Amino acid sequence: MIFEPSESLKRLPEQFFAKLVKKAQQLKNEGHDVINLGQGNPDLPTPPHIVNELKEAATNAEYHKYSPFRGQDFLKEAICEFYKREYDVNLDPATEVAIISGAKTGLVELSQCLLNPDDVALLPDPGYPDYMSGIALADAETVFMPLTKEHDFLPNYDELSDSALNQAKLMFLNYPNNPTAAVATKEFFDETVEVARKYNICVCHDFAYGAIGFDGEKPRSFLQSEGAKEVGIEMYTLSKTYNMAGWRVAFAVGNASVIESINLLQDHMYMSLFGAIQQSAVNALLGPQDAVHQLVKTYEKRRDTFIGHLQNAGWDVQAPKGTFFAWLPVPTGYTSEQFANLLLEKAHVVAAPGVGFGEFGEGYVRVGFVDEEERLLEAAKRIEQLNIFG
Repeated sequence: MIFEPSESLKRLPEQFFAKLVKKAQQLKNEGHDVINLGQGNPDLPTPPHIVNELKEAATNAEYHKYSPFRGQDFLKEAICEFYKREYDVNLDPATEVAIISGAKTGLVELSQCLLNPDDVALLPDPGYPDYMSGIALADAETVFMPLTKEHDFLPNYDELSDSALNQAKLMFLNYPNNPTAAVATKEFFDETVEVARKYNICVCHDFAYGAIGFDGEKPRSFLQSEGAKEVGIEMYTLSKTYNMAGWRVAFAVGNASVIESINLLQDHMYMSLFGAIQQSAVNALLGPQDAVHQLVKTYEKRRDTFIGHLQNAGWDVQAPKGTFFAWLPVPTGYTSEQFANLLLEKAHVVAAPGVGFGEFGEGYVRVGFVDEEERLLEAAKRIEQLNIFG
C-alpha cells in the first residue's frame, strides 16, 4: 500500500542541492579527490571544555528525566547574560527567550506560529532555502526582496511595493548573510525597525553567523537597534559560534508575544533538549571565549589564503566581511549551475550554484571555508589551472 502524503508536504520546495551532492559522491566513488566547499557544515570540533561539561553533566540523574517543556531556567538566564555581555541588550528570561532544537527548526516553526493560509512573508533573494519550507507548510505566500551587489546585498525597502508591505506579516533577514557573506549596518537595522513598525510586520533576524566577522569588525545584533524588540525577534545558534552543529542548540530572543507563540507550539511538539546539553550550552555561552576568537582567526586566515590566490589568478572576487562563505561572481559565458558543474567535473571542487538560493543568486557560486587551509589552497590552485580568468 502507498499512502498519499498531505498537501502540506506536497507544497515543500524541492531540495535543489541534492543532485550536486549526488554528483560529488559519484566522483568520489570513482576514486577522485573531491574538495567539498559547497556545504555549510563546520569542520572543526566542539571546544574541549564544552565536551567535558557534557560528559560530567550526563551523569546527573536529574537530566535523565524529561526536561521542562520550555527548557531549563538556568539556560535562559545564561542566554540573557550572553546577550548583555556581547550586545548590551537586556532580555527577560521568563518572557523573551525560547530554547529551540537548532535554528533550522525555529525558522520553520515561526511561519507556522504567525502565518495563516494566503498570508504574505518577505524573504531575501538569494536566501537560506529553509525559510520557504516553513512558509509552504503554513500555506502562506512569499514576496522576495532582491539582494544585489549595487545595494551591498541588503534589501532596498524603497523597491518594494506598498501592496507587498501592507500585506506582509513576517520578514526574514540574515546578517552576516548566507549566501552572500554581506554584513548589516546600524542604519539598515534602524530602517528595518521603522519599516516594520509602519507596516506592522514581524521581523525575524537569523543571526546564525553572529560571531563571525572579519577585519576587526563585530557583526551587529538586530536587537541593538532601538525598538527592535517591539517589532521582532532574533534567532541565534551555537552551531557556528561554538562548532556545536550536531548538538542542536539554538534560541530565539525578543518580542514576548512571538516568543510565547514559539513556546506554545513547542509545548505540543517537544520536551526541550537533554538537560546535560543545556548545561553544556551554559558553559559555552558563559565560559572561556578563547576558542571563539581563535575560530574567527582560523576562518579569516582561510579566507585570506583562498581569496588571495584566486585574486592573483585573475578572478575578480571580493573578500567577505563575515560568515565562513564567499560569494563569487561567475565568469562571463556561464550560468551559476554550468560553472558549478565545471568546477566539479574539471577541478573536482564542489561549489553551490547561486541560483539554488533564489533568482537573484544567478551569476554567483557560494563556497565555504570549511576545510583545512591547505585544502582550500589546493582548491584555489585547481580552479586557477582551468585558465578561464584574466
